[in-house]
Amino acid sequence: MNSSNMDFITIIKYAWLSFDASREIKEVVDLSAMVSTNHVYRVKFTDNTFIIAKLSHFGVYEYFAEDHNIIHVLGNNLEAPFQNFLARSLIKDNQLFFHRFKTEKVDIWVVFYLPISVKQKMPRRLNEEQIRILGSEIAHFHKACDRIKNTLPKSSKTLSMDIIQFEQMLEDNETVGEFLPQRDLLLRHCEAFKESRLRNNFDRLEKIPVFTDWNIGNFSVNSKYKLFSRWDYDWFRVTTRVMDFYFLSRVVSDIGDRTVFTYNVQTLMEERFMIFLEEYHKVFPLTDVEIFCIKETYRFFLLNYVVKNGKHFFRPAFKESLQHDVFTRHLQEIDNFDPYYIIKRLKI
Repeated sequence: MNSSNMDFITIIKYAWLSFDASREIKEVVDLSAMVSTNHVYRVKFTDNTFIIAKLSHFGVYEYFAEDHNIIHVLGNNLEAPFQNFLARSLIKDNQLFFHRFKTEKVDIWVVFYLPISVKQKMPRRLNEEQIRILGSEIAHFHKACDRIKNTLPKSSKTLSMDIIQFEQMLEDNETVGEFLPQRDLLLRHCEAFKESRLRNNFDRLEKIPVFTDWNIGNFSVNSKYKLFSRWDYDWFRVTTRVMDFYFLSRVVSDIGDRTVFTYNVQTLMEERFMIFLEEYHKVFPLTDVEIFCIKETYRFFLLNYVVKNGKHFFRPAFKESLQHDVFTRHLQEIDNFDPYYIIKRLKI
């Protein structure tokens, strides 16, 4: 499907008519980021109130609905100070409202969110005090998610399932497509992921809700740099908590937030990330197995989000640049991650 040919605003208007035809829409404004292919809109009504609409057409509708149902229960069950941390989806007839526009050629889904209060973004480059606060805050948030994990609906998605599906796509000459020149390289790393998972018994790690993409544009903090609000659930998972660590290493990195970026492994070994982990470990101690798993969640991120599904998450120019870096640098540099250094640093 070529999304440029779709009238997303009309689909959103029909979705709202299905939700509550009594409130008239005044305008629909595109808020979508220019880096990603996501579609986010502000829906303003004639009484000047508004809600947020998220439109998606990638993946499987059932997973989309499943993720939002898990997030809904999570947001409802989180204890203070995170009881209002997550953006809430709208409910109709005692269940989350989804509008599905499906034809022979397209399958598009709309979900509505209440506006969420936003304080301030983290600085583009954090100082040491801010890094320590963030490490502690993320640990407290993960701990809050861990406490209620058994109250959440079950998640069908697993990291292993996605890697196996990618392997099958690469091995089939009809589906390998643009990845044919890199097929052997990618298959080796899929196999490395599976071998490491079995060798280290990652399946025994506790699974909690993780949001993966902690880009500073996806959450806000208060004046004391404590977590205040979070939105954008595209890379939501129920998996090991260390799945969140790669993007957090980027938030605290020395280079800071940049308009031109790449997904290198070096941020996971920076002194600044060690400081983050030290503060995290004080609140919610990590295990040696989890430290080993950081490497594989990074490998998974490259294979699944940047390569396999890159065209769905990044606009073409960004996708081509990011994938080129993965093929020529990042996969080869994965072994620069040294779990033993971190284990020694944290005295595990």
